[in-house]
Amino acid sequence: MTSYLISLCAGILIGVFYAFFKGRSPAPPGIALIGLLGMVIGERLIPTLSHLLGG
Repeated sequence: MTSYLISLCAGILIGVFYAFFKGRSPAPPGIALIGLLGMVIGERLIPTLSHLLGG
């Protein structure tokens, strides 16, 4: 959990930095981020289903 908080805080800090210097963020568009979220969910879904089904 600590690594998630550190990552979140670093992201916020970088976002403030980009806003302060009116820079453009190199982050992908929203649709790509949704795809990444789907990948993370899929990655966690398979082991969870396998465990629930007794595999």
